[in-house]
Amino acid sequence: MKINREFHNDGIDSHSLSQEEWVVQIMDEYQDKVIRLAYTYVKDRKLAEDLAQEVFVKCYIHKDNFRYDSSVKTWVYAITVNLCKDYLRSGWKKYIHVIDQFGKSRASSVLTPELSIVQKSEHEALAEHVLKLPLKYREVILLFYYKELTVCEISEILNKKETTIRTLLQRGREMLRRKMEKSR
Repeated sequence: MKINREFHNDGIDSHSLSQEEWVVQIMDEYQDKVIRLAYTYVKDRKLAEDLAQEVFVKCYIHKDNFRYDSSVKTWVYAITVNLCKDYLRSGWKKYIHVIDQFGKSRASSVLTPELSIVQKSEHEALAEHVLKLPLKYREVILLFYYKELTVCEISEILNKKETTIRTLLQRGREMLRRKMEKSR
């Protein structure tokens, strides 16, 4: 019963909820995460919010297509990634270069103000380099490190073999390392 265990780990039980209640629960759980994930593709906050709305509309419409062979999180992220890729291919894309704060700042209270500024600056530089990676590397880096998904989950979301995901991660890390060394 691996399927049910994964599904219940999401904390969303579709069997006892109406379709509307189910989608509201998914939105409560994943809205911010979906917006951040969409932002990593489109690099525009308002557009990411619009795409997130579309993701949840698709969840509502396609609830019956959810097969329970993956977690709700994986399913929602897959819809998000596919919508973002569709948007980027559509010709309506806009390239707005804005650096996102990936996750909350993890600055420790023992850091001096000077060290906090240096840490923030390094974090922003890394984020900028990640956003400049080619899409195939950027998406696996972001899903693995910022969304903390497993290689298996990323494989399901992107519909690629796990070995391909591992290779993309390795090459993406190497590209990041070289970019960071050049910028010093």
